[in-house]
Amino acid sequence: MTKQDMTVGALFDLSHTIVAAQLAAFTYPWEALPHIKEWILAIGPTLDSAEYDEVSPQVWIAKSAEIAPSALIEGPTIIGPKSKIRHCAYIRPCSLIGADVTVGNSTEVKNAILFDGVQVPHFNYVGDSILGHRAHLGGGALLSNFRSDGGNITVRGEGVDIPTGMRKVGAMIGDFGEIGAGAVLNPGTVIGRQAIVYPLVAVRGAVPAQSIYKERGNIVPRKL
Repeated sequence: MTKQDMTVGALFDLSHTIVAAQLAAFTYPWEALPHIKEWILAIGPTLDSAEYDEVSPQVWIAKSAEIAPSALIEGPTIIGPKSKIRHCAYIRPCSLIGADVTVGNSTEVKNAILFDGVQVPHFNYVGDSILGHRAHLGGGALLSNFRSDGGNITVRGEGVDIPTGMRKVGAMIGDFGEIGAGAVLNPGTVIGRQAIVYPLVAVRGAVPAQSIYKERGNIVPRKL
């Protein structure tokens, strides 16, 4: 992927998130990660009280959302209409969850933006990441956000390295991205729109739009 392929506009249809205007101000999506908290705190009090309840301090949940009694939700967080937060899900601070999203059993979300229609349904970790419209993680797929040596994350594309200046950056997954069960996306991974990652692989770097990542060095075009 080139630098252009990794931009906000190349990865996401911004009509499927309530922070469209905020994201559009950035070139690369990971630049938004330090601002998620302030966006939630600004937007939360403005939400229509006929549609949302502030169920606890700085936690706004749409009345039509379904929340399992065993789920733990910490603020600041927004959960959109018709979303489902299932058994033992852990929603940590700075989670901006769109409409019709599924956060499943034992899934953990932290400092992340989930666009409308995202599914992270089974034993997933989503930290310091942005998932585009109808992106999907298979069971046990993990978005790693921290290097083992604690160093700053660099996003690596096609002959380019883009330093983020941040120690925690997970994955940027474009609209309709499909991540197979048990896959691990290393810190700073970028997945293009409609790309597929095979189960049980470790991904580092960038996967082009409309492609299939089978294993390292084996990426083929996806037939749509």
